[in-house]
Amino acid sequence: MKKVVAIVVGILVLGVAVVLGIAATKPNDTHIERSQIVKASPETILSNVNDFKKWAAWSPWEKVDPNMKRTYSGAESGKGAKYAWSGNDNVGEGDMEILSTEPTKTVFNFHQAKPFEGTSTVVFSAIPEGDATKVTWAMDSKDNPFMCKVMQVFISMDDCCGKEFEKGLASLKTVSESSSATAQDAKDTKEAPATAQKESGDNG
Repeated sequence: MKKVVAIVVGILVLGVAVVLGIAATKPNDTHIERSQIVKASPETILSNVNDFKKWAAWSPWEKVDPNMKRTYSGAESGKGAKYAWSGNDNVGEGDMEILSTEPTKTVFNFHQAKPFEGTSTVVFSAIPEGDATKVTWAMDSKDNPFMCKVMQVFISMDDCCGKEFEKGLASLKTVSESSSATAQDAKDTKEAPATAQKESGDNG
């Protein structure tokens, strides 16, 4: 019996050693990126990105924990806006801050405190393409903690986070195109009486 236990323990130790060895070969830096074509202007799209209070409408992580605690501080939106969250094991705990905004790009500092400590740079870019806009959500992490490397032995961070990026971009597309359509309807409604009045005056 002792011999069997010793063999099992030996196999487990070997397995752990192999996993740790593979983890040690994983890169220190991680880049994840996904894109989506949206029929809305960069201004409309980024208005939903630059205001953290609007993230609930499209961010996939906002829907994971209904009881997640949120704290907003700093600027109302754009550069200097800050957002902190604390939730269950699936969303963890952390904070974000908008570092800079441009007409076609917003840059964030993303800090994850739990379940693992880590800091990343997140960039949303919105580049016009014809009558639409190509929106790209990218995240770069440097000096990944060793536990993250261990996780990468079993799962692909690109696949795992990339799928969430895809969900988020699909929702951002829906929200932005809806906002764009509403704004256009309001513009058409406002212009209609003026056009009718002008035509009436011409006929008179």
